[in-house]
Amino acid sequence: MGRLFGTDGARGVAITELTCEMAMQIGRAAALVLTKETKHRAKIFIGKDTRISSDILEAALCAGICSVGAEAVQLGVVPTPAVAYLVRTKGADAGVMISASHNSVEFNGIKLFASTGYKLPDATEAEIEALILDHPEQIQLQSGTAVGAISIYDSAREDYISYLASCVHTDCSGMRVALDCANGSSSTTAESLFTRLGAEVHMLSASPDGTNINKNCGSTHMENLMEYVKTHDCDLGLAFDGDADRCLAVDENGVLVDGDKIIAICAKALQQEGKLKNDTAVVTVMTNLGFFHFAKKHAIDAKATKVGDRYVLEEMLAGGYNIGGEQSGHIIFLDEATTGDGELSGIKLMEILKKSGKAMSELAGVMETFPQVLYNVTIPAAKKGHWQEDAEIAALIDTYTKELGDNGRILVRESGTEPLIRVMVEGKDAVQMENAAQAITAQVRIFAGA
Repeated sequence: MGRLFGTDGARGVAITELTCEMAMQIGRAAALVLTKETKHRAKIFIGKDTRISSDILEAALCAGICSVGAEAVQLGVVPTPAVAYLVRTKGADAGVMISASHNSVEFNGIKLFASTGYKLPDATEAEIEALILDHPEQIQLQSGTAVGAISIYDSAREDYISYLASCVHTDCSGMRVALDCANGSSSTTAESLFTRLGAEVHMLSASPDGTNINKNCGSTHMENLMEYVKTHDCDLGLAFDGDADRCLAVDENGVLVDGDKIIAICAKALQQEGKLKNDTAVVTVMTNLGFFHFAKKHAIDAKATKVGDRYVLEEMLAGGYNIGGEQSGHIIFLDEATTGDGELSGIKLMEILKKSGKAMSELAGVMETFPQVLYNVTIPAAKKGHWQEDAEIAALIDTYTKELGDNGRILVRESGTEPLIRVMVEGKDAVQMENAAQAITAQVRIFAGA
């Protein structure tokens, strides 16, 4: 990770950590770096989620962008993938999304997109960081008529919804779908989109008030949706996160269908239609072992990357693959989008369900999920990046890895979006897994001083 940017943009507690000053500096530096090849006055699109701090950071970003002579175009509250789509199709030079995704309301973040609609490569983020932290004197402010202006893109949501609707070619009339919008960005788009495709829509957590984003709802809190789908006779439930770049599903019995299973269902459907490029799906090291068993059974090559949708995307672009994603519900359909899109994932899944004539639970049975145990340990900033050097942690991982053998695995990793070390143990023996997870987590806590 960089000095300002993690695996998914700059992120922190809004205003006190991710300050207005920093947002303005990021606006200035990003405008200069991302538009340095342009021969015209650069135009940068800005979207935001529903957090109370998003308006504040938007104002600071716009000030920064305009102070170096670029135009700031406000999209309003939209999903992150809407920014990516609109930037690449409506002539913008770059895009910014203000969101901390699935994190709670006190956090916020800034994600940057190039004119292609792709998130920035590490080298470009490093260049922006260097301009802010090492060479701020190179940032030249404009004055007079050379400063940029702020404008509003009134039809941003409608243009995005229309595009997504065009990606589905099946009449979904008769489908009963419950949508949990996490009181976030999809609250402004999902009902219109799914209704347009013919579905009977039941809306949950779609009344944002600035403070309730991701609060006991959305893809990180599936309980309400699971109960609702089961008790209201829905065919399918879909939950998005705060900025709607993730999607998790629920079958008709209220059982979770995670990102691994959604990828499996969609990859198999693409394969059956002869559209799965190079017969490959790209996943991450956190992907359940069951997915790799599914892939082998269906002659699908499963490529595993580091955790983070940016690394999934890099592998997809390098290998010419068209589907990939994460267990958390970040799923990229590269034929239609340049980034993970929760609503696109949801309508794709609904279309497959409608065409199959099967129940969601039957579709989800395409792969067996191996049990996983996951513990999180908070790590202080001073110790980030150093836990791998702890001999006791390494010894425990080695010991339990040998004990689990081929029927399990251990993954210890530092989160790219939160101050956490994640300890994950996967296998078939519940007692063996729990023992391993607790022993390693206890040692990580000692190291972290938790």
